[in-house]
Amino acid sequence: MSNELAPKTGFALAPMDNSLLDMIREELDGLGSIPFDVVKIPSGGGVAFEVPGDDPDNPDVVKELTGVIIEHHPMNSYWADAYSGAGAAPDCASMDGKTGIVAATGECIDCSMCKFNQFGSDTDGRGKACKNLHRIYILREGEVLPVIFNVPPTSLKPFKDYLAKRLLLKGKRANQVVTRITLKKAQNAGGISYSQAMFSKAADLTSEQMEVLQPTIKAVREMARQVPVDFIEQVDSDEPAPFEE
Repeated sequence: MSNELAPKTGFALAPMDNSLLDMIREELDGLGSIPFDVVKIPSGGGVAFEVPGDDPDNPDVVKELTGVIIEHHPMNSYWADAYSGAGAAPDCASMDGKTGIVAATGECIDCSMCKFNQFGSDTDGRGKACKNLHRIYILREGEVLPVIFNVPPTSLKPFKDYLAKRLLLKGKRANQVVTRITLKKAQNAGGISYSQAMFSKAADLTSEQMEVLQPTIKAVREMARQVPVDFIEQVDSDEPAPFEE
């Protein structure tokens, strides 16, 4: 692995190199996708993230999540049954937000036409039965692999606004800056509290940092679409749904 780089931004990178990538591929051959850690949002409007650490029973609690967004993509997931506390794969999932695959039959479904992806299909009669999330792979300072943060439905607009207004319209891609994610307490139209993610730019990466990140970006993009949707997304999406405007 290359030595950590901490240029003018003060953000130390520990990028991958080919030897590390080869080792990951060899050691995990036949074991499935790499087990990325998943950052969780608290329920009830909490404003601190739970980040997995060395002790799986005692995650770190942090007020902000800061790092480089290496990869991100939309993701839809539908569970016929409500979350019961037991881990269960979704009955239908889409890794691009466009085409869903029914677990039982392998049938491909056009997400835009699916009845479960329409407002009013959820049990509350307003939200969607299918949860529209956005999966972010964010590389924290000094880490080799990113963590996954699932942007819930109620935080999709702040994320879109950040990408479009703060980055893209200024000629920046998400993997060219250090992003800061915080939580604020909000309420839906029914008066139910939930945690909404807010996004801001912490710093621009230098050209040197962007260059050394390229192997990491390439590797994570190859791995990302192979990471299955699991019950963690069901827990993360179990929040007050945004109502159709």
